[in-house]
Amino acid sequence: MAGAALSGADAAVPALELRGISKAFGPVQANRDISLRVRRGTIHGIIGENGAGKSTLMSILYGFYRADAGEILIGGRPVRIADSQDAIRAGIGMVFQHFKLVEPFTVLENIILGSEEGPLLSRSLGKARRALRKLAADYGLEVDPDARIEDLGVGMRQRVEILKALYRQADILILDEPTGVLTPAEADHLFRILENLKSQGKTIILITHKLREIMAATDTVSVMRRGEMTATLATSQTSPAKLAERMVGRKVLLRTDKSPARPGRVVLEIEGLCVTDAEGVRRLSDVSLQLRAGEILGIAGIAGNGQSHLLEVLGGIRPATGHIRIDGEELDLSGPRGDARARRAAGIAHVPEDRQREGLIMPFHAWEDSVFGYHTDPALRTRLRLMDNARIRDRAGAQMARFDIRPPDPDLAAQSFSGGNQQKLVLAREIDRNPDLLLIGQPTRGVDIGAIELIHRRILELRDAGKAVLLVSVELDEILNLSDRIAVICGGRIMGERRADETDETELGLMMAGLGGRAA
Repeated sequence: MAGAALSGADAAVPALELRGISKAFGPVQANRDISLRVRRGTIHGIIGENGAGKSTLMSILYGFYRADAGEILIGGRPVRIADSQDAIRAGIGMVFQHFKLVEPFTVLENIILGSEEGPLLSRSLGKARRALRKLAADYGLEVDPDARIEDLGVGMRQRVEILKALYRQADILILDEPTGVLTPAEADHLFRILENLKSQGKTIILITHKLREIMAATDTVSVMRRGEMTATLATSQTSPAKLAERMVGRKVLLRTDKSPARPGRVVLEIEGLCVTDAEGVRRLSDVSLQLRAGEILGIAGIAGNGQSHLLEVLGGIRPATGHIRIDGEELDLSGPRGDARARRAAGIAHVPEDRQREGLIMPFHAWEDSVFGYHTDPALRTRLRLMDNARIRDRAGAQMARFDIRPPDPDLAAQSFSGGNQQKLVLAREIDRNPDLLLIGQPTRGVDIGAIELIHRRILELRDAGKAVLLVSVELDEILNLSDRIAVICGGRIMGERRADETDETELGLMMAGLGGRAA
């Protein structure tokens, strides 16, 4: 991707320059003497492992943290950024991985939130409505200003976040893991929007773990490792393999080698499964599947086509009709919210799609979250039937070592870990139970390339130990890489099954769109 054409004077002055930025949290040095120049009118990628310091650096730039040392220059002039209002006044906008929107409010109300002009909102709302029309025309960011956020999909919510930043006159736009919750089609549309913003002279800083996106979307890429900036390169002069090695400090396998599956007994049998939500909408229709010990069944589909409901039913957090049998034993599907505890007792472990809302209690210590859902296990109790906290801490430390969770501190709150390390906390807890059936949703969402390699290896180890794995992912390359068989879901129905070694992204994509399905 070529950078925007600039005059000689403009090209010589970077849109953003960081000089010698350092930040420590107690004994942890999050950023160490970081210097960076970002050219005006370009898309600049920043990559690094989970915990490399990327989010800390961007939080300094946006005024959430103050640097211990260093200087920030915007357009060649030093600026002091003490808080987010200073950042906004300096022309910096930020779109966070986890959106900062008020869900019951409309798009328009979210746009003006924090920048109201006086106690009467009519003037601010009218101004914002006019501005949104112009922004939609200029950048292709159409959105219904009167829609409530709670009624919008994730792709449209992200668009609202971008509009918020542009409404506040942002010339530098930071996007933190922007595709972590998007489908491939939504991600492609986002990058078309970013290209349009760049062509209008905006400067984009893109934080992502996805090397494919870095190669496709950026002009320049900087690599961070363990709090330091290790390299800045023209994207056209590097490759995914080289970037992965710079990120991790060693060669990384971009595809996971696996031995052929050796399927055994039928562990999971689903027959005629149907789900109707509280609004009366049919989410799953007559779903029938089988999963055997020693194999991975991938569920491929565009987000919102029923795969989340399937995981929730199997995990015991949503009622359904039909039949589910585990090792031949019928599960009760009639409860108002299912029975998650009974599922765990039946040997089912569940890694939910949303680690923060469903997988962790964010203010709890890591050692407490390491037994979340399993805290009634007699093996974790003292003779007085109290929780054996010392033993739980020891187990949490062992899990952290096995899954390379950083920092390896069981007493740290879950909310203090990076998103990728939060994901590894959930995976470590569920896989450590040695389940007969592992349900896993979006296992590597927001996870760096080195951690992806580790997570895939742990999932395959479980399969090779004779366990059954049901994998849901919107990443088709992940589905193809890990799965032995693939079932495609569209509109709540199974369109067909394929062996992973006998299909490709083109065929699966057609089936995901409701085309070309046939019996396996």
